[in-house]
Amino acid sequence: MHKSLIAALVFGLCVAGLGGCQTSPPTEEGKAELHNAVVQARETLYATDPALQDFLNKAHAYVIFPSVGEGALIIGGGRGRGEVYRGKDLIGNAQVTFASIGFQVGGQNYIEVIAFETPAALDRFVNNRLEFQAKASAVALKSGASSDAKYADGVAVFTHTKGGLMAQAALGGQKFSFTPVRY
Repeated sequence: MHKSLIAALVFGLCVAGLGGCQTSPPTEEGKAELHNAVVQARETLYATDPALQDFLNKAHAYVIFPSVGEGALIIGGGRGRGEVYRGKDLIGNAQVTFASIGFQVGGQNYIEVIAFETPAALDRFVNNRLEFQAKASAVALKSGASSDAKYADGVAVFTHTKGGLMAQAALGGQKFSFTPVRY
């Protein structure tokens, strides 16, 4: 009982610690670096699966996190920043944070894309009401994968591993925050 209480406290501290980071890069240079990383990630994704471009063009909106880092040794966590688009228009910046606990070891870095099928799905995201519990099902991007992708509750998730190795049987979830672009 005592060990599970300590584990729960440590898990809570990890979640709290991850949630305190800014959604948008604080400097213009940081914003330009994020945008360049998003453009490069999009090119990588389209080269991996050309059908993804059509999928995203048909989506109401989407977010690209060009570099989501994750690490764990029993207790894990990670985060990434991205840009949110409706059509070709940048509408905001986003951040994903997550924490988990269970059997897990390693680290990895990947691109994550979340497509929103409807205005209501995007609304949940921009109002910070979208959370994925226990690692929502994501399509691992490879050639042709997006042509069979389906929305679940108005959301489709794609990932593309950039590097690392992770062994995981853990419970956790992803939480998102959104900041609109101000011109």
